[in-house]
Amino acid sequence: MIYTLFIGLLIGVVAKFLMPGRDPGGFIITILLGIGGAMLASWAGVSMGLYSSSEPASFIAAVMGSMVILFIYRSFFKINKT
Repeated sequence: MIYTLFIGLLIGVVAKFLMPGRDPGGFIITILLGIGGAMLASWAGVSMGLYSSSEPASFIAAVMGSMVILFIYRSFFKINKT
């Protein structure tokens, strides 16, 4: 579990750097959303049998999942902020 959280943290940082810009919640919230997106994307891909957790595709899917969650979060707070 600690290994998964560490990898999720790493993926959250990668997603943050791939999606530059201001986040409504700051860097810590961005990393937490990255961890959530990574865990969700990894679980979905492994559950559907697309790849195993040790394949590079798992890392790529986790980054993409984190970016999607981050995009949704940014969109939600931009709409509600104005």
